[in-house]
Amino acid sequence: MNVAITGNAEPREAQAYVDYLQEKHGRKLESLDIRVDGEYVDLNYKFSHVPFERIRRITGYLVGTMDNWNDAKTAEERDRVKHSLGDAGPDCAMEQL
Repeated sequence: MNVAITGNAEPREAQAYVDYLQEKHGRKLESLDIRVDGEYVDLNYKFSHVPFERIRRITGYLVGTMDNWNDAKTAEERDRVKHSLGDAGPDCAMEQL
């Protein structure tokens, strides 16, 4: 983690800001820029990247991937009717956004 201090701040104070931000947001800091101007402190910070997995609703189940599905459930997903607004013709009552 990169901590840059501009102004009169001790390392102990900087560590207190790091601990506060990480505890408050529940994430690890990637960088922190501390600017001290008299009694005022400006904190500019960036959190580390948090990987996430996309979750979709397929055939009634919330899933990230279909890697662990058996052949029957995979066939059910392959054979299902997929709807989209792009296929709606001019006579369709559904409004396209």
